[in-house]
Amino acid sequence: MNLPPEHTLFLEYIQQAWQTQQFDRLILSQYQGELAQLQKMIVRPIVLKAEQQLHVVYRYQTKDISKNYPWQEFAGLLSQWLNECQQINLFTTQQEIQLKAKKGQWKLTSTKIKSGHPIAIEQQHNRDKKRWISQDKPFLQLLGITDQKHAVIPTMARKWKQINKFVEIFAGAIRDAGVLAQDHIHVVDFGSGKGYLTCAVYDYLLEQQTQPQVTGVELRQELVEFCQDVATQVDYRQLQFFQGDVRSYQTDKTDVMIALHACDIATDFAIHTGIRLGAKVIMCAPCCHKELRPQLQSPQVLKPMLQFGLHTGQQAEMLTDTLRALFLQAYGYDTKVLEFVSLEHTSKNKMILAVQQQQRTTPDAKIMQHIEALKAFYGIEKQTLEWLLKDLPVDHRAGCAC
Repeated sequence: MNLPPEHTLFLEYIQQAWQTQQFDRLILSQYQGELAQLQKMIVRPIVLKAEQQLHVVYRYQTKDISKNYPWQEFAGLLSQWLNECQQINLFTTQQEIQLKAKKGQWKLTSTKIKSGHPIAIEQQHNRDKKRWISQDKPFLQLLGITDQKHAVIPTMARKWKQINKFVEIFAGAIRDAGVLAQDHIHVVDFGSGKGYLTCAVYDYLLEQQTQPQVTGVELRQELVEFCQDVATQVDYRQLQFFQGDVRSYQTDKTDVMIALHACDIATDFAIHTGIRLGAKVIMCAPCCHKELRPQLQSPQVLKPMLQFGLHTGQQAEMLTDTLRALFLQAYGYDTKVLEFVSLEHTSKNKMILAVQQQQRTTPDAKIMQHIEALKAFYGIEKQTLEWLLKDLPVDHRAGCAC
């Protein structure tokens, strides 16, 4: 393949950065090849089983696919990729080099990084902060959170914060529930996505010298395969991923049930599953509250406030999650509604955290009176979690329009 001179020189820059261990990342964007909906490729170095490789994220319009390549195989693909992308940026520890097509001509430019490696500064600044997950964990590299030097990648700093905050909440909840005292712990994470929090939970439990079994349940088959591959590569033998959701995955018992970004009434199905299985800890981050809003009748005293659509939506959301928290309390759970780092799918930052105090087959009558009073005040006739707990038929369709 005959390459323009700018391509040949750019390839030499990439090879030199790799050989001198100054390669930080490579971004190939404005893709115009044959792979439908592929937008860009992001390349970072990674160490797997003491061997340096290149971790490539193929970013499509609706999904990410990751692959690892040894240098020789990666180098063989580079020439083709350069011809298929209109802009390529190489970041080394010393400079940024850009190759870009403009009006049919290739232009090669370079810029020195004045302040050195930005991650090192962040690491130094945060050195005293408590981290619930060690940054040198291999799964963090495979998931694109850290680079080959175990430094957090700047664009993943928010995700890294979310992981640590989640594990902090998780650790406190299972401590309060007495779960760590068990010989065996089973955790189910519904809607596990790319596995960031699922892997972190498994890693944390391993550090506590328990015998955890963690299951991630996800509807998207490509993410199931990706996460299972990560678990296999880092030898997490009791971390498994399955294709499905809270209504299709069956298990007889679980100690901790997690459901983050469970949209609309999917949160109600998740909470019901946790109660039914006697989970000692239930963790939900609900969003897309739709069920109660069309039922909401403005009480006379609130009509001046609820005449505004934004306030009506906020009131419906607060009412929805209050009812969920009260049902959990009625069935023997100490329940909190707290702030959490918002997920990448939604700006909502609420978590419902429930720790079992006693296992009840019938709900607390006094709390049920509070629920009935709230429903009557707002004119609510149907709430999915209540119907599920009463074994009444419920429309299973729950989507997300986020």
